[in-house]
Amino acid sequence: MNDASPGSSPDGPLCPVCSVLNAPGANFCTACGAELPESDDRATGAYPLLGVDIPAEGEVGQLVVTRGPTAGSRYALGAAVTTIGRHPDSGIFLDDVTVSRRHAEIRRTPDGQYLAADAGSLNGTYLDGERIEEAAMREGAQLQVGKYRLVFVIGTLGGGA
Repeated sequence: MNDASPGSSPDGPLCPVCSVLNAPGANFCTACGAELPESDDRATGAYPLLGVDIPAEGEVGQLVVTRGPTAGSRYALGAAVTTIGRHPDSGIFLDDVTVSRRHAEIRRTPDGQYLAADAGSLNGTYLDGERIEEAAMREGAQLQVGKYRLVFVIGTLGGGA
């Protein structure tokens, strides 16, 4: 269960003015001084870290948007490379100025593991609160792209993850 109090999160609040990621518990942005909104992670729930990183037969990796204008959207990661960005041709199109046109990629390795990689974005790509260039994804991992937070799950298409 998530032991964090309301208004805090493992990776801290994102400034609504300048999109800088701040330290957990911060009330004001360290870059521009704007007041930071209180986070309420109860709205989307907490996901347990299950430790699975390779789907079983018939399963596929998926990203579920838990924070952002499209919260609740689910994207299957069926292609060898799934692009994430503000460009309309992106596999996962996130329409917000905090997201670069070509922000990140999810790559599926030949053995079935999923890797998250930043594609040279301005604001960076974060996996479980850590800025990454490339990192392996495990079920329950939280991917942050701009102001969007997506959770990696493994499941069958058309059913519950």
